[in-house]
Amino acid sequence: MASSPKRVCLILFNGFQILDVCGPMQVFSSTNELLARRGRERAYDIELCGAPGGLIASSCGARMEARDLTQARSPIHTILIPGGPGVWEGAAHGTLVKWLSAAAKRASRVASVCTGAFVLARTGLLDGRQAVTHWDLCERLSAEFPGIAIQPDAIYCRQDRIWTSAGVTAGIDMALAMVEEDLDREVAMAVAKTLVVFYKRPGGQSQFSSALLEQSSPDARIETLHRWVGAHLRERLDVATLAERLSMTPRTFARFYQAQTKLTPARAIEKIRLEHACRLIETRSQSMKMIAQVCGFSSEEVMRRAFLRILRVSPADYRERFFTA
Repeated sequence: MASSPKRVCLILFNGFQILDVCGPMQVFSSTNELLARRGRERAYDIELCGAPGGLIASSCGARMEARDLTQARSPIHTILIPGGPGVWEGAAHGTLVKWLSAAAKRASRVASVCTGAFVLARTGLLDGRQAVTHWDLCERLSAEFPGIAIQPDAIYCRQDRIWTSAGVTAGIDMALAMVEEDLDREVAMAVAKTLVVFYKRPGGQSQFSSALLEQSSPDARIETLHRWVGAHLRERLDVATLAERLSMTPRTFARFYQAQTKLTPARAIEKIRLEHACRLIETRSQSMKMIAQVCGFSSEEVMRRAFLRILRVSPADYRERFFTA
């Protein structure tokens, strides 16, 4: 006998980020479509709920119709909370928080995308757990809820039945991981191909990229510096060297760089080297020792430790997942 579809309840509030909802929603819908083509029963029953119900405006102005939370159909397997500019009012919305606290006890899985983690945190569901939110708000989440173990580099984070994910498109990664858990890896891979997205970034793959750092800073010198760094990865890239490039004292540069990027220079250089190593591992068949040298790591072992600490996978495992040459 076929099992009943798992009900996925996506929560809306005024000012929600539409991609936080539509990304995961499309993953679950595409999974149903794939299964139908294969003559199988659908896996998910998707429902939008809000407090209150009706037409609810997203942050981009598009509206989606939602059932009132108090009329949500049971049983709910997965609850998903999006982020968006309206999340701060949502986190303070008594009806929403009260409903979520009660419904989460009965749900098999509770998840958030981006700043939706703040709503989960308000219920106490994240107390004593690992969690992630958008990279730009990890410090705020930690400051407001010190009982949460923030994982600032993760794309998504799962601990028991509680899932959290980083900014916007990370919700798609998380939803694909849920499909793999509910069905199998082959189905999740097929859905990813249908949506023309990568399958799969490991949950611990960093939110960081040097391009994102440059976009986060209005100062063009950061982009110029990163281009120079990318061309000189084998060289000694300490604070003194970087400061000299911008005609600053090391102390002034360290303060400037951290203010612009929210990372220390040393941590940023490590991540830029790691980012470059990832690209080489994905596209080249060079030895790990050679890649470590090209990227400026002092040894293959130092590169391996950086992969494990930041991405939570070894270079060899990363190559197995992503090598495309």
